[in-house]
Formats: sequence, C-alpha cells, structure tokens
Amino acid sequence: MLKITVPVLISFLALTTLGQIKTSQPLPTKKPFAESLQAVVVITEAPESPQGKARLFERKSVKTGWKKVSDEFPVVVGRNGLGWSADSAPEGISDFKKEGDGRSPAGLMLLTFAFGRPDRPNGVKLSYVKLEEYSECVDDMSSSHYNRLVDRLKVGMFDWKTSEKMLEVGQEYDLGIFVAHNSYPVRPGNGSCIFLHIWKDPMTGTSGCTAMARENLQRILAWADPAKHTFLVQLTKADRDKYRKAWNLPK
Repeated sequence: MLKITVPVLISFLALTTLGQIKTSQPLPTKKPFAESLQAVVVITEAPESPQGKARLFERKSVKTGWKKVSDEFPVVVGRNGLGWSADSAPEGISDFKKEGDGRSPAGLMLLTFAFGRPDRPNGVKLSYVKLEEYSECVDDMSSSHYNRLVDRLKVGMFDWKTSEKMLEVGQEYDLGIFVAHNSYPVRPGNGSCIFLHIWKDPMTGTSGCTAMARENLQRILAWADPAKHTFLVQLTKADRDKYRKAWNLPK
C-alpha cells in the first residue's frame, strides 16, 4: 500500500485547488480618451430620457479632427436615463451611477471585448468570448468577481449570490460588447455588467446598458479596432456641448 504523508497530501490538495482557479475575462490596459481614434457617440436629449441617437466617428491621428463614418441611428439607454460614471465624471459631480439605479453610465468609456452565442464572427477584431452554459456576469457587490464576465465552472470557488446568466437573457445577448465602466479599478456598488447589446425594441429602456438594432451592433463589431482604442462617448446633449472643446469630442 502506498503511504502518503500529511505534508505530501497538503501539497497535492493545494496544487489541485490552484489548478482549478482561473481568472475572469481580463481587461486591456486602461487608455485615455486622448489616445482614441474611434468613438461611438451616444447623445440623449435629457438626463432622464431612455432614448438616444448614436453615430460612429474616426480620426487618423490624435492631432487630426474627428470625421463621421456612419449615419445617425437610434439607441436606448437605461430606463431611468443617464448617470455620470465615477470613472470619467468632471470635477464637482456628486450624483454618480450606482448598482441597480436603472441608469446607463455617462462619460468616456473604453470598449474592451466582444461576446456572443455564436463562434467569433468573421471580421471581429476585438477579443471575443463565446458564451457558454455557465457564462455569468457578476453583479453581487460583495464578490471578488464583481463587474466581471466569468464562467462559473472555471473560476474555482465562486463567491457570488447574484449574477446575470448570459444565455438565459435571450436574443438581446446574442452579440454584445463589454463597456469598461467601473473597471479601473472596480468599486463595489458603482455599477456592473454594462454592455452594448441588441435591444428588445426601440422604446424599452435597459437596466443600464446601451442597446440598438442588431444590424447596428454588427456594424460596430465589424468596425471596432482595439489598436484604435474604441471609446463609448455617452452624454446628454447639454453635457456634450458643455465639454466638447475641453475633451476634444466629435462635433
């Protein structure tokens, strides 16, 4: 009979446990908007409005002007409108988006990776996560995986009680892009699981994401280039006009 000593057993169990632990989907390095060459600009008429308009812009370098590369198209944001993202709010702002407030984040946010039900679509340059049975986005503020898209079976000991089970959402998550709101760093309670995704319909606001017709999301997916640091610029019309020159926003 093979004799196993206590130290050997402890070492074996430790290695087994470590071997099970995998990190959640990593975010790319934070980039300032000043280095962006692509922008998805979403404008709403008022802070409480769930409807908005979007347009895509590009520039050849950080020293040249922005040029539109798409026509305007409709989007919906949070059912309670917009609330400033603490990551990019101007000085003096104190009313920030919070977990569960039904508002989409306002500000300047990097688009980090894509996800969806099918295998990686042709032409998508962003890193891509194929959704599986146990794909979840964690919205439990007490979890170490808060505001992360994870596979429940690949993160070792999971520590959350609530999450979005991605495949159960339905066609709205057939394709999506993760928005890096509350990501550098993640702060418990400042909002989680913010995506660009397919809308339910043109009138129904989201819980905090920005949603649009499938064909418009597909256009963004085919266009977005991580080498160009694609940003979501999401503001009310009044705030866009107020900060356009200081932030060098597209006209």
